[in-house]
Amino acid sequence: MSAKSMDELVSLCKRRGFIFQSSEIYGGLQGMYDFGPLGVELKNNLKTAWWKSMVYERDDVEGLDASILTNQLVLNYSGHEDTFTDPLVDCRSCKSRWRADQIEDTCPNCGSQDLTDPRPFNLMFKTNVGPLEDEGSIAYLRPETAQQIFTNFKNIVDSTSRALPFGIAQIGKAFRNEITPRNFIFRVREFEQMELEFFVEPGEDNLWHDKWIEERSKWWESQGVSKKKIRFLEVPKEELSHYSKRTVDLMYEFPHGEEELEGIANRTDFDLGSHSKNQDQLNIQSKIRKNSDSNSRLAIQDKNSNEWIVPFVIEPSAGVERGVLAILNEAYKVEKLENGKERIVLALKPHLSPIKAAIIPLKKNNEDLVSLAKNVKDELQSLGKGRVLLENTGNIGKSYRKHDEVGTPMCITVDFDSLEKNTVTIRDRDNMDQKTVQIQDLTTYFSNFFK
Repeated sequence: MSAKSMDELVSLCKRRGFIFQSSEIYGGLQGMYDFGPLGVELKNNLKTAWWKSMVYERDDVEGLDASILTNQLVLNYSGHEDTFTDPLVDCRSCKSRWRADQIEDTCPNCGSQDLTDPRPFNLMFKTNVGPLEDEGSIAYLRPETAQQIFTNFKNIVDSTSRALPFGIAQIGKAFRNEITPRNFIFRVREFEQMELEFFVEPGEDNLWHDKWIEERSKWWESQGVSKKKIRFLEVPKEELSHYSKRTVDLMYEFPHGEEELEGIANRTDFDLGSHSKNQDQLNIQSKIRKNSDSNSRLAIQDKNSNEWIVPFVIEPSAGVERGVLAILNEAYKVEKLENGKERIVLALKPHLSPIKAAIIPLKKNNEDLVSLAKNVKDELQSLGKGRVLLENTGNIGKSYRKHDEVGTPMCITVDFDSLEKNTVTIRDRDNMDQKTVQIQDLTTYFSNFFK
């Protein structure tokens, strides 16, 4: 059973150090959140799982980490300066501000119908680069990670000798000046994206699009998101982005309702075509603006015909924060115990758990137990499977409950048998079973558990 409400997840996240409101001591900053000691581990584990599946486990994808500050021309030719807007409505009574598509002639805050007419609102954060603030120094905080992938297309093809089909993957920060951030970390102004741009031959794009839809659905299931909670939404033609031929959204039942977890779009040849020089010499199928500023031909040469091909692009794009929220929601469980009490358990997949194991000496003031526990901790930590924690509280029961709540797969107790018989007791998070293992066998057991 997943969380009953967003409030349950928000409470757990603050109580246990997953996620905090940014600048909370000054009243907070709307749409901004800070990931605490456990949250940063969970977030990094999710990104690592994505990167492994996209880059390490495939032979047709390269990685990239591009700059956040973005040349104005990039976002001009991409269409963002013209299209990256939302219609904005103000309430004259309470001075609140809303996206026009989120209200129906009535202010959700005060109930007034005294609203302004909708007007465009640019979602991008504008800044200036250099000592002078003028038209020539304008740059943007990138609203998506995709554009620098496209502008680096030639660099990567030239340096790796890639041939179609192949992809470029990137994880990184993006910024959108959302009018009404809401639903905890679901819609925020600063977030991370996990994006792949997969370049294919024109005419093979429909096949690859279907392949990636299936691939991404399976991946989320392997992260613990139930396939019963995911629905494929074929985005209606009239709602498609200006670059999209077809987009399928993976919709998930979040605590606040069903919304997009990931989108898989067929971006056609719009992006490479838009950023390329000599456009009239290329067989570009999309409707694009003439580009008189680019100095690169963003195309790939067919080795047989020597013709230049502008690839079509399939883009699976997911938000890290939305992924974290879905995974927390799926993992959250409240279980009845035999004694009538309850325990909260985060039944996270082991590879995502912020803490892989807690090493607990039976008595916190016993030097021999604490010293042995630290040695065990150091040995397991050196295996590189993730964070291993020395939990030196002296209260076994409370330590178990704490680590159930934060999703630690195993607790390892060092007791007096450890000193006399060279054994430890391993408690399983999910079924609470306990087993005795020789310390000399512990590294093998631990490594096999986190394969």
